[in-house]
Amino acid sequence: MSSENGQVDGGARGAPPEQLALIRETVSKADTPRAKPRTWRGAALARELPVARVLVDKGVLHLDRYFDYAVPEELDADAQPGVRVRVRFGAGRHRVREGRREGGGLIDGFLVERLAESDYSGPLAALAQVVSPEPVLSEELLGLARAVADRYAGSLADVLQLAVPPRNARAERRPSPDPAPPPPMPEPGSWSRYEQGEAFLRSLASGGAPRAVWNALPGPLWSEELARAVAATLASGRGALVVLPDGRTVARVDAALTELLGEGRHAVLTADAGPEKRYAQWLAVRRGSVRAVIGTRAAMFAPVRDLGLIALWDDGDTSHSEQHAPQPHAREVLLLRAAQDKCGFLLGSWSCTVEAAQLVETGWAGPLVAGRDRVRAAAPLVRTVGDGDLARDEAARAARLPTLAWQTVREGLRHGPVLVQVPRRGYVPRMACANCRTPARCRHCSGPLEAHGADDLRCGWCGREEAGWHCPECGGFRLRAQVVGARRTAEELGRAFPAVPVRTSGREHVLDTVPGAPALVVSTPGAEPVAEGGYAAALLLDGWAMLGRPDLRAAEDALRRWIGAAALVRPQAAGGTVVVIAEPTLRPVQALVRWDPVGHAVRELSERTELGFPPVSRMAAVSGPGEAVAEFLRAAELPGEAEVLGPVPLPLAPADRPRRPGGSPPGDHWERALIRVPPGRGAALTGALKSAQAARMARGGEAPVRVRIDPPDIG
Repeated sequence: MSSENGQVDGGARGAPPEQLALIRETVSKADTPRAKPRTWRGAALARELPVARVLVDKGVLHLDRYFDYAVPEELDADAQPGVRVRVRFGAGRHRVREGRREGGGLIDGFLVERLAESDYSGPLAALAQVVSPEPVLSEELLGLARAVADRYAGSLADVLQLAVPPRNARAERRPSPDPAPPPPMPEPGSWSRYEQGEAFLRSLASGGAPRAVWNALPGPLWSEELARAVAATLASGRGALVVLPDGRTVARVDAALTELLGEGRHAVLTADAGPEKRYAQWLAVRRGSVRAVIGTRAAMFAPVRDLGLIALWDDGDTSHSEQHAPQPHAREVLLLRAAQDKCGFLLGSWSCTVEAAQLVETGWAGPLVAGRDRVRAAAPLVRTVGDGDLARDEAARAARLPTLAWQTVREGLRHGPVLVQVPRRGYVPRMACANCRTPARCRHCSGPLEAHGADDLRCGWCGREEAGWHCPECGGFRLRAQVVGARRTAEELGRAFPAVPVRTSGREHVLDTVPGAPALVVSTPGAEPVAEGGYAAALLLDGWAMLGRPDLRAAEDALRRWIGAAALVRPQAAGGTVVVIAEPTLRPVQALVRWDPVGHAVRELSERTELGFPPVSRMAAVSGPGEAVAEFLRAAELPGEAEVLGPVPLPLAPADRPRRPGGSPPGDHWERALIRVPPGRGAALTGALKSAQAARMARGGEAPVRVRIDPPDIG
């Protein structure tokens, strides 16, 4: 024993009686037997409603149900419906001690409801822990999540991972501000440009639930118009939710709402905010402190109280399609939510998707459009390279930038910036025949050939070098760039206009705004910055490549991207001009010239109705190794009306590129089958696929099979 220990011991022997009594009392309390932590062995149960029904955080289909747990008396007050809990999952049936099932690993979950007794006849495991007494899962949100899971053949736990953000204890401890009183009814503003615009705002302000498909006029006023629709809804004492495709559009609506209503009237839910700030904003919405929410696709589940309006901007943007299971689309989720909450709905865009046209065609929503005279006054002049231009310029047919395009750029640079839209980013082009423009394909895997140098031609899928290529259609041996990337285009234009600054906006670096001074702005679709005062002109390059994609939505998507760029150009009265480099007689090009995206969508809808393609029919994609897909289709009890298309081989996934959702692993040979059912049979299809997938997962150890409902690209 050291001298220090001896001193401590002597001090204890010499302590006064009061201190010895205190020590004995502390030791006595420490020796008091308690229930074993997180098993609550021998602990008393809650006197009322001693059973908790829990949704465990297990996103596997064969466990997509609720599990019952016992509620210890010490957790009775905090274990309320909607809170986060931790439970032991996977305990054996025979591991029972003192009336409690024990064992298994700790797992997170949500307490759904409290019951007086359980349907399970055996002993129950106890709740291990109430993570937080903050209720985060309301009955309305649970119902919406269940509807989304059923529609997309997914699990409820996976949907709730998208709907409820991760907990942040620091944000949870902070109180939310007091709710602000309803603002006054806003002035119609630029909504008066639309035939039913003022009536739509009045209906929202009076507590109505109007549903409209809004074809916005070109220009920057769309964000202000969305803000006025939100303000009109808040004036009725109800909440509003706006979902936008990306952070740039969120910032524009955020600025418009702040200018119209002031600070603190709305919450912004985006991933850029960080976990603590985003969770604090989400809690303020759930607690009722904030009644208006704007954000990207994750905001579609925001727990807004007493919803009066749901708005979605640019539903054709691919950013609205969730990449995590079960991969729901924001438009479909918000349609389910509007029907569940019986609130107003506004689907807006400069363009018009086939799904939006179907909403109007079926009478579910009404059109919210401007008259043709206002459309012509707001839209720029759209020109194409027609027969007259070809007669004056014989090289225009083969040239990437014909004379008309050069003249438009030169004239536009005298008055302001000029936008150049290029279908793809980067520098390395894909190749096509110089004579007939047939895409150059690999002889081994049919992948696209790319030029990495002057004499370096290789496949973009398998990487094999290609020598001695010739066109299978016309026999030609000369190649040309099928689509030149944005960086290469910027270099070419920089050499052609050496005194003009050139800016690029694309995936690596997206510009938000550019000054109104003369400049060339080369951008990929969707990354076009807003110019101060609008662009003087715009070039839409390589339109034939966008239209030539082997996809059902190629024409619709090309028109949407063209209109998105052309809407940033000044009106025709102010000299705004757009030149599209594509075949002038094609339907999307003519729709752009007339600025008639609604008419184009209606015609596309009629053709898909005749052919039985989405959105008229419901479709699912099943992909995986060939034998696994065939076995899955044999085991699935598909509806009698189901039509199976395929399976067909999927292209090999390049090893140097990110794996696409539902795509095959690099180097694996996968196949895909499409299953189509007529209207009204979508629920039967998803139910059959979900049951078959759950049976496969329960067996375990089998080859993976991916199921996706309403795939965005079906070829």
